[in-house]
Amino acid sequence: MQYDIFKKELMACRVCRERFGHEPRPIVHGSHKAPIVQISQAPSIHVHNTGLPFNDKSGKKLRHEWYEISRETFYDPHMFYITSVGKCYPGKNKSGGDKKPPKICAQLWLEKELDLLQNDLYVIIGKSASEYFFGDIPLKDLIMKDHTIRGKPAVVLPHPSPLNVKMFKDNPDFFSKRFPQIRKRVHDVLINHTKR
Repeated sequence: MQYDIFKKELMACRVCRERFGHEPRPIVHGSHKAPIVQISQAPSIHVHNTGLPFNDKSGKKLRHEWYEISRETFYDPHMFYITSVGKCYPGKNKSGGDKKPPKICAQLWLEKELDLLQNDLYVIIGKSASEYFFGDIPLKDLIMKDHTIRGKPAVVLPHPSPLNVKMFKDNPDFFSKRFPQIRKRVHDVLINHTKR
């Protein structure tokens, strides 16, 4: 399958309309040839409304504080391909947080999508996305090591949400020791891609 055909079919998907109770809006951003593929859980309500992934406080922290790159670089379709395990905003749960995306979404779309990507590095963000790729290995263990997905290097990040306070507090080594390594990896991939 060609990527253009895949994306057209994905954008037309309304399988979860009745499940959500709102009109689904699948969201991905970037070129399938981008060197960095970033995969998180699912779009937030703000992303659902704007159509731009990580266009919120979490995204600002991710871009400027963690990656230390500009908004322009982050949204450059030739640098980042931004997607998620669940392609649409799944709605709120009873506690006020976002629901987990339905499993059918990844079954229908994610593996097909990964088959078509030509990236050099995966960045997996948050517990739900990491569980898809690595099962029940605790996130605190995953973030401290390098990994491989489909034969390509991968790193795992906690979600940059301002609400994720406990994760940050309980894992100080992530910021002092591990994150500089991840940031360098991201920068090296971006620099190498611009030299091609």
